[in-house]
Amino acid sequence: MAVSDGKVLMIESLGQEIDATLDPLLSRAFVKKGKNFTVKLGSEDVEISPHFKLYLQTKLINPHYKPETAAQCTIINFIVTESGLED
Repeated sequence: MAVSDGKVLMIESLGQEIDATLDPLLSRAFVKKGKNFTVKLGSEDVEISPHFKLYLQTKLINPHYKPETAAQCTIINFIVTESGLED
């Protein structure tokens, strides 16, 4: 519903593997139907709102995702080290 309603979707505590169901969203495999764009999630086509945002969060210290996934996402490392706090 977040995709079609233009909401923010945050998926927390991801592991090393990202579910293949999210691949069409990550790769932006959108299809234009009329004035709107749709994406195939599972077995159904879902209309995409231009305001939709997807955030993926993991608690892994140094996650290693497939190169395709890393290229499709912006990865931000929020780890704070002791030396960083001292600076």
